[in-house]
Amino acid sequence: MSGIILVRDVMTKDPKMVRRDTSVQEVVATMNKFDISSIIVVQEKRPVGIITHRDIMSKIVQPRIPPDAVTAREIMSTPVVTISEDASI
Repeated sequence: MSGIILVRDVMTKDPKMVRRDTSVQEVVATMNKFDISSIIVVQEKRPVGIITHRDIMSKIVQPRIPPDAVTAREIMSTPVVTISEDASI
């Protein structure tokens, strides 16, 4: 059937990931390095959370918490909602 766009056609093929124990300082450095606004948090290669630019602004910057004193686990949003790459848009 033509005209159907699948998730795999538009998804990011190589999303950046960090472990739950990664410091927020490292998370921000990775996001800056790859010019991305969100990053997946994994445990044993399974997504367990996501950190967005908004999470960092509201949970670290605004309350003035040192980013080297906090881990990804402490600020990630969870659960991560996923969809099959075979689903249609």
